[in-house]
Amino acid sequence: MDKFFTYFEAPGRDNTAQTLELAYDRARELEIDEVVVASSTGHTAYKAMEMFKGVRIVAVTYHCGFKEPFTKSMKEEVRKDLEEEGVRVIEATHALSGVERGIAKKHGGSYPALIMADTLRMLGQGTKVGVEITIMAADGGALSGSDVIAIGGTGRGADTALVVKPAHQTNVFDLRVREIICKPRNF
Repeated sequence: MDKFFTYFEAPGRDNTAQTLELAYDRARELEIDEVVVASSTGHTAYKAMEMFKGVRIVAVTYHCGFKEPFTKSMKEEVRKDLEEEGVRVIEATHALSGVERGIAKKHGGSYPALIMADTLRMLGQGTKVGVEITIMAADGGALSGSDVIAIGGTGRGADTALVVKPAHQTNVFDLRVREIICKPRNF
């Protein structure tokens, strides 16, 4: 690769189009045919579908009850539509919090997965999200094990793209962030 990765001055959804373009270009250069994208409502997944034609797309969304008990973040009709378009939708518990967040809320203390999440946030929320959704997609049986492009963000939209060698939760330390394609500089 002859160019450096791209920094955005601020995090957030305003970077979505450029993040997807940069990720697409790098996927083509590296011949990567799997993309994992964080998408709670489906908006970013639809944008990825427009850009990544002919590439396997996995959209990862929050688990049921994440924001409100027994309520899904992604509407069922959006999920069905994405799946009809060939996008694999994974709805799963956050790999880097899960039960530990519930224990920490009730009893306090520090827990390894939460520490890992906070450490990744030192590179930005989107970096943590990109790693986490890759683990969730692997655990959901949606990945081949080859390198993927992982696209995450800060809040809504996308502002971070990574090249990642995926791994399951049980082998989390085998996961490798091979490249940072883009991320916010100020977060």
